[in-house]
Parts: sequence; structure tokens; C-alpha cells
Amino acid sequence: MSSLSRELVFLILQFLDEEKFKETVHKLEQESGFFFNMKYFEDEVQNGNWDDVEKYLSGFTKVDDNRYSMKIFFEIRKQKYLEALDKHDRSKAVEILVKDLKVFASFNEELFKEITQLLTLENFRENEQLSKYGDTKSARAIMLVELKKLIEANPLFRDKLQFPNLKNSRLRTLINQSLNWQHQLCKNPRPNPDIKTLFVDHSCGQPNGARAPSPANNPLLGPLPKAGGFPPLGAHGPFQPTPGPVPTPLAGWMSNPPAVAHPSVSGSAIGLGGPSMPAALKHPRTPPTNPSLDFPSGDSDHMSKRTRPMGINEEVNLPINVLPVSFPGHSSSHSQAFNAPDDLPKTVARTLNQGSSPMSMDFHPIQQTLLLVGTNVGDIGLWEVGSRDKLVLRNFKVWDLGACSMPMQAALVKDPGVSVNRVIWSPDGSLFGVAYSRHIVQIYSYHGGDDVRQHLEIDAHIGGVNDLAFSHPNKQLCVITCGDDKTIKVWDAATGARQYTFEGHDAPVYSVCPHYKENIQFIFSTALDGKIKAWLYDNMGSRVDYEAPGRWCTTMAYSADGTRLFSCGTSKDGESHIVEWNESEGAVKRTYLGFRKRSLGVVQFDTTKNRFLAAGDDFSIKYWDMDNTQLLMSVDADGGLPASPRIRFNKDGALLAVSSNENGIKILANSDGLRLLRTFENLSYDAASRTPEAPKPAINTISAAAAAAAAATSAGLAERVGSVGSISGVNGDTRNMPDVKPRITEESNDKSKIWKLTEISESSQCRSLKLPENMRVTKISRLIYTNSGNAILALASNAIHLLWKWQRNERNSSGKATAGISPQLWQPSSGILMTNDVADMNPEESVSCFALSKNDSYVMSASGGKISLFNMMTFKTMTTFMAPPPAATFLAFHPQDNNIIAIGMDDSTIQIYNVRVDEVKSKLKGHSKRITGLAFSHVLNVLVSSGADSQLCVWSSDGWEKQKAKYLPLPQGRTTAAQSDTRVQFHHDQVHFLVVHETQLAIYETSKLECVKQWVQRESSAPISHATFSCDSQLIYACFLDATVCVFTASHLRLRYRINPSVYLSPSVLSNLNVHPMVIAAHPQEPNQFALGLSDGVVHVFEPLESEGKWGVPPPAENGSTSNVAASSPVGGSGSEQGPR
Repeated sequence: MSSLSRELVFLILQFLDEEKFKETVHKLEQESGFFFNMKYFEDEVQNGNWDDVEKYLSGFTKVDDNRYSMKIFFEIRKQKYLEALDKHDRSKAVEILVKDLKVFASFNEELFKEITQLLTLENFRENEQLSKYGDTKSARAIMLVELKKLIEANPLFRDKLQFPNLKNSRLRTLINQSLNWQHQLCKNPRPNPDIKTLFVDHSCGQPNGARAPSPANNPLLGPLPKAGGFPPLGAHGPFQPTPGPVPTPLAGWMSNPPAVAHPSVSGSAIGLGGPSMPAALKHPRTPPTNPSLDFPSGDSDHMSKRTRPMGINEEVNLPINVLPVSFPGHSSSHSQAFNAPDDLPKTVARTLNQGSSPMSMDFHPIQQTLLLVGTNVGDIGLWEVGSRDKLVLRNFKVWDLGACSMPMQAALVKDPGVSVNRVIWSPDGSLFGVAYSRHIVQIYSYHGGDDVRQHLEIDAHIGGVNDLAFSHPNKQLCVITCGDDKTIKVWDAATGARQYTFEGHDAPVYSVCPHYKENIQFIFSTALDGKIKAWLYDNMGSRVDYEAPGRWCTTMAYSADGTRLFSCGTSKDGESHIVEWNESEGAVKRTYLGFRKRSLGVVQFDTTKNRFLAAGDDFSIKYWDMDNTQLLMSVDADGGLPASPRIRFNKDGALLAVSSNENGIKILANSDGLRLLRTFENLSYDAASRTPEAPKPAINTISAAAAAAAAATSAGLAERVGSVGSISGVNGDTRNMPDVKPRITEESNDKSKIWKLTEISESSQCRSLKLPENMRVTKISRLIYTNSGNAILALASNAIHLLWKWQRNERNSSGKATAGISPQLWQPSSGILMTNDVADMNPEESVSCFALSKNDSYVMSASGGKISLFNMMTFKTMTTFMAPPPAATFLAFHPQDNNIIAIGMDDSTIQIYNVRVDEVKSKLKGHSKRITGLAFSHVLNVLVSSGADSQLCVWSSDGWEKQKAKYLPLPQGRTTAAQSDTRVQFHHDQVHFLVVHETQLAIYETSKLECVKQWVQRESSAPISHATFSCDSQLIYACFLDATVCVFTASHLRLRYRINPSVYLSPSVLSNLNVHPMVIAAHPQEPNQFALGLSDGVVHVFEPLESEGKWGVPPPAENGSTSNVAASSPVGGSGSEQGPR
């Protein structure tokens, strides 16, 4: 709804109120959602009209919109429930519980159970928390105070709590003014006209009885602009149109052309006209912080909007302090010789493997061989395409889950799969943004090389965030987002504060395109219903409502100089369109031909050199000359492209990144691009031949080791590793790579050598906490954090479970587990313990195992006897099943169905068990000894198992057939215990997994079951007892039988940090050589926190010092990036990297 239509609703509301149509007023308030009448809401709550209260609220929010909305509905329904209980109306209370309150069970099952238990009390005031509940009237009054605070804090009610300040009878006044105006236009106006109707325009009768013609067709809003156009934007708010000799046409989309030739293809707005001589000569401002770089004013330097997820990039390659100026009548080709088609990038110069399917790509605006990639599993990759180095790989992780809205938390619990919809650099390349398919936007800061740091996380939209762009309104860098909730939002890029919310689309908003014309800055948006709208940075609503060709997925972009506007769209039927717009008419100027009749996906496009268009269609890249509608040429990039590949030019148009099949990226180059890439190869060769003392070449922070690896014959490792959040290697041909026992060479020129191993020998060097003990426990067999992160659960060797809970208080506002505050060794009021069935066996000699449900409500556990299912709130045994033999040795919940459990047995089988129907669905046979590890991948739909036979097996979780099997290669000449455990755990990317054996740590790629990284413990050193990924899969925590604890980087399996036993064991315990860690667990949200379970029954929690914030002084890879400083050695190289222990 347009801004004026919205204001008309307010006028109607005022009119209805003045005319005493009270019920109609509130109905319109609710249906429009424009004004929340707090006084009416308070009256309805005080009167207990609960149905009317919720119906009124429904016009403004729903239960699951955000945490404020959820709390509002919960408080209302809880009050309704308590009033029913207070009246002893049990049937009504049960009805409210089932119909109204059960919806909250999925978010807080413990609270729902507590509410349910109130039914069992004669007087609910017996509950301690409700003991101060007074009478109904006072309870409603207290609740109202809380509700008002929640409503005022709820962003959905922002700007809806204050009615506009209007003069009395404003609608009547406007109608009278309109009638007066109509009367003045009468050819024969009468002194006292008798107006009897508003249904038709007024006209005084002529003397002969004829009627005068109607003077207007829109008395309220004035004459309409020409179809397709919209009123000049400069007429609104602070943006005043620049005076000129020729009046601005009403139908013009923009009042004036850009002030300068833009060095960007901004995802820009529809703006029109050619530059005047003075405008073309204007020089852009240059920020004082970087005087060497030209920085156009306004939004011209915005990293343009492209098709989601691909798009347009900044297109002008400017030498320092030189700005090309385009004069009217002169072709831009005078300053940029570009001969088609020879200078189009069409030669495949690089083939990269990202590891998961690229969804969005963007080249750095300054370092033109630096490519940012976002994928379909939420991964973010940063490539130096010149040297083929993957500098960074980050897996999706919510940085602060507690700050996210309840709908987002619920969505991630229901389905953790997240895709990247858009990645984009800021204009100066110091930041980049990532828009995800679930609610959030993450902004990273970039500091060169592989140094990427978290900057901002914004819970931006309800549903998916479909697009992201940077702009400079009011000379302040902002982030613009749009999403499934039909809104566009503007955020401060420094603080994350929301500055504007634009509402008016009737469908999910697909793309945004900020731009500027002279001093007018604006945003174009496209929605999935094909509507194009334009917005100024104000709250006046959309300035245009236009239909895009295709009427579905459409993106818009300007040419590099900002003078020509294009859009690309694909309809639901697969019909694709690229068009150029006439900026003065708001109409299609030309339509480009050559698309497949039925595109097999949403076509992506980009522009370059102010002269060419490119699109991914029909398994190829198609090029057009901007001045010719006929297809110029088509390139298949040596084959292997998807139906609609994603594409992205670099700034000077010499390189084109194209997504390819099997998670690949192809870099196409023209002659200039090939020379640029050869420069990197030469630098890499030079770097490889340097001695360690030689100075490093300053080239985009490419390390000498990575450059050397780029030229090595073993460069194929990263092709296979691609997607490991932390696993790196150099890209190349993998055809001659057999299944390797890879080693990580210690090249003399490896830059990672500058980061030394950090030894921790004093308790003052880190934070550690010994948890309260239970004297009945002698050894911790299993250890896990609860999924909420506020408790630790342990299973002792004597079949007893221990639960430590951290309380929320002033010292620990989050209530999360921490080494700074001691938790409570928790038991329910009944005093019972969760104790496993042990049959007739000695539990100390049995294998213990357990698995925790996603919502922390239930734990399934076994200690050699039957499997027990416990309620985590009451510690009561819900059921027991599967009496031995065989005995369960490992348990794992199916990621999509908590009723399905994979149970590893001591007879070497794996049983797939359905708890609900109490039935074994399948029995998997492939191991020869007991099962010691199970891990599901919800991305690959597989189950990986490991056994005491040191064998790894991959099973399909669809039909449960075995796909692959392989024995873990043991170091030459080494023997292990007959029943040595082998553990497995999936990486965050769900494609690679960690293997833990007493002799080694290894990373495997699942589909090929290939080892891609390996760390082998020296034969003379203590064996590994256990290891685990950190929650973000960037670190690996490992403990050893000599009581040391080591921290490795997951990207290279390099030892970075070692904690000696003296840090956490007392001298008396140290003298007992039998005390050592049995198991290690990582916090689910804090990547630098872990816990140890010891052989003496004690549990310790570890964190780095608060002043450091993370473990040691890590290489950039420790910050979540993936640097290729560690390349694999040639096949057949001796041994694996060994720890200096």
C-alpha cells in the first residue's frame, strides 16, 4: 500500500471515531495494522474479553513472529488458564492448555510441563512462583503493565502506537477543498452551489441545462502520472530537485543523471537521462582516510545489486587518482578500448572446488583476483584465484543464538539447513556481507590475506533474507536487506542499528538495488509478484509500482558508469528476459534475444565495460553487446556447467567466475586476465624458490608456502577437501590422486611457522573449573553439554548420571556454562538418580554410551544392560528396552526423527530402532568387532560408523545399504590394543568427519571415504584418549593418557596449544599416574570452551583467559579462515605430520 493510501486509512479512522462508529474503528485498526489502540487493548484485557484481545492482536503480530510476540500471547493465555483454574473450571482449563498453550511446548517443554502440573493442584497458588497471585482484577492489572512493556519493545509495533497529529475532521476538510476546486473549474459557477453527492465530480449546471465536463479524475490525490512512471523523487522530503532550464517531466523515473561516471554497477534504482557537461565534470569526493583511492559520492560506489545470488559488480578499473570522464557525444570506448568478442573472458584459466554448490560470488573491488563465495550449505569461501588458494572457509554458525528471535531459533531447531542467498563486498572491500536463507545477515570485516573477523550479526527478517547491498545515504555506510517478510530494511553498517523499514510489497522481496542521481539517493526493490518499487530514505512509502518482465524473480543493475539501467528476470514458466529501460519514460527500451525457450532455473546476469551483458543460461554463458539485441556469442566453458550457472565479473571485466557442476567454480579470462593470472603464477614460483630468510613478496598476502603448493604436483588435495570448514589444500587436477595417507609437510618457508606452539603450565594462564563431585563416582565414561549450553551431563562407569546446571544470575546473565562460576550438581526434589540397568554385569567392565534429544528433554543411555530412556526434568525412567546380549555400545539419534535411533552393539552389528513402535527396522552388518562410533549427516543422508576393528563404514540412511568401507591405516610398525576405540564426528559442513584413534587424528571426506588430513602421535608418546571438534569446527580438542590436553587447528591439524596436567591437577593427584582424561566435550555455542571427564570421576571446564578470548595467538586460520599454508606432500611422501610431544 502506498504512503498516501496509508494516510487515507488514518483519515478514515479519524472520521469513524468522530462519527462514533466504535466497533468499525477497531476493526479497521486491526485489519489495516497501521495503528494499535493501546487504550482499547487495555479495556479489553481488563474486561477479560480474551478472544477479542487475541483477534485484535492478530492484525499486528502472530505468536511466532519474534520473542516479544511470543511472550505477549503466552502471558495472555496463561492468565486465561489461571482464571479458569481459579474458578475450578477444570474442563475449561484443559481446553485452554491443549488449544492455546501447547503451541509453546516446542519452545520450552519444561515450562509447558510445569504449567500442566498445575492441574494436579487443588490451588495453583501452592506453586511457589504463583504464591503471590492475588485476585483476578489485580492479576490482570499486573499483567497489563508487562504487556505494555512488551508491546512497546516489540519492533513490529514500532511507529504504530502513536496516532498522527491531525486537525479535527481532516477528511471533511480535504473533501471540501476538493469540492471548492471543482467548483472553481466550473464554466458557469453559481454563487451558492447545491452539492448533493460525492459520487461524481461537481459541476454547476449551464444556463441551457448542460453539464460541464469533469475537471479531474482523482480529486484526492491529484492528476496521475503517466503509466509506468512515478512523481519526481526530489519532490519529497529533504531531496529537492535541482533547478534546470527544462521542467522535469512528471513521468520521469529520475530527475537527473548521476553526477559522475560510476565506478560500480550498483544494484541501483531506475533513474534516467544523459549527463550534462557540468555534471560529467564533477569530481567525486575522496575519503580522507584513504586519499589514494577515488571514492564517488553517494551510492555510486555501492557493490551493485545482482541477481540473487549472482550479479553485477563494480565495473571501472581506475588507476589511482584518475577518474575517467565521459563527455556527451563521446563513446566510452575512447577511454577503454574493448574489441568484442576477443576481449570477452571465455578461456577457462582456473578450476576451483568449493566443496558445496556456489550460490553467490563477488570479486573484491580492489584486489581483483580475490573471490568471495557463498554456498547452498551456508559456507563462506574466500579464494585467491591467481594462486588457487582457498584463504578462508567459514561454515554457517549463529554467533549469538540468545540474541536471535524465537522464530529463528525454532526454525533452526526444526531444520538446521541454511543456504547463502547473497555475498557482497562493501565499496572499499573492508567489509563483506552474507545474507542467509534463515532470518539473519552476518557482516565480516576483512583485514587482508586470510584475516576475516566477525563484525555484525543482524536478525534481519522473518524467513529468508533474499538480498543484501551496501549504500552510502547521508555519507554513512549502510546495509540494505530484503526478505520473505515483504520488507526492505536499512541498517547502520557500523553498529547494526536499524534506520528504516520499508513496507508496501505484497510478496516476498527478491532483490534490492540502491543508487543515486545527483543528490537524490534511493533504492529499487523487486518482489516475487513481479512488482518494482522505489524508496527514498524516508518513511513516505514507495514512489513507484511497476511490473517487471517475467513477473517473478527479477534483479536490476546499472552499467558501470550509471547511465544505463538493465534488469534480468525469469518467470515461473521459465521464460527469461534481459531488458534495458528507458529512464525518462519508465518503459522497456530494448529486449535482448537468445534465451532458451524454457530456462531450467532463474537466470543470473552481470554487466561489464559499459558495453557488454552476460547471463548464465542453457548450460553456458551468453554475451550481448548492450547496443544490439541479438546474441553476440555463447561459451560453454569446456562443459560441466549447470543449466543456469551463477556468474560474476571482476571489476575490470578481465575475469568471469562461473559456477560449475560438482561444487566447482570456473574462472574464465580474456588476454588481460590471463596475463594477470600468469603474474601470480610467476610470483608463486619465485616464492617457492626463496630461502626462509628471503623477504616475502607483498602480493595480496599470498604466503610463500601456498604459492609453492600451487605449483606442486600434489595440488589436488583441496579439490577433494573443498568444503571442509577448516580443511584446506591447493586446487588442481585430482585424476591421478589415489587414496592417500596424506602428510602435511613442514616446508621451510611455511608462513605458519611464525605461530609457535603455546605451552600452558600454570593455572593462571587459562581459566579452569573443577565441578562439584559425587563421591559415589569413580570414573567418567561419557560427557556431553546439553544443547542449550547451560548444563553438562556425564555418565559414570558405575552407571550413574550426573547433571551440572549453571544458574542465571547477576554474575552469569546468560545462564550458560562457564569456567568462571561453579554450577549446581543438580537433582530433582525427589532425590532420585538416573541410573542405568546393569543386568548381572559389572558396570565398571561394561561399555557406557548415551545420546541426548535435541530439546534436552530426554537422554537414552546404557551401561552394559538394557537401554534406558530418562526424563531429564524428573530423572524418572520412562522405559527400558533391548536387554543384552548383545549389549549397546554406542547410541545416536536420527537427525530428522527423534524416534529413530542407531544403536551400535558389542556383537559388531548396528540396529536401526524405532522407539515409537518398539521395532528394529534394520540390522547393519559390516564390522568385525564392537561398534565404537556413529555419526549421521543430514546433508548427505548417511550414517558413518566406526568399530574396534579400526574400520570405517558409510551407510545410506534412506535404504540402510552399505556404500563404502575402509580400514583406518595405522602407522607403520605400530600395534594397538585388541579393542582400541575409533570415534567419528561430523564436521559442521556435514560432508567431512573427524576420526579419532589412539594413534592419530584424521579428517575424511565422506562420499569418497578419503583421508584428506592426518596427524599421527609419536610412538614414544602417550596415546590419544578422546578428541572432538569445537562447536564451529575450527578447532579440535584432544586429550591424552598422560593427562595433557592439546588444541589443534582443524584446517591443518596443527598443534597450537598444549595444556599440561599441572594446570588442573593437584600435586597429590599428579602423583597418581592413573588419573587422566577419559573423554572431552565441546560447548555447543562457545567455540573456546570444553570440558574434561577424568578417570577419577572429576569433571573440569576450560576456557582461555578473558583478556585473550580465544586459545593462544592463532594463525588467521584459527579465526575461522582456511589458509592453504599447509599443502599436502607428493603422493608417497614419508609418514604423516607428528606432534612435537
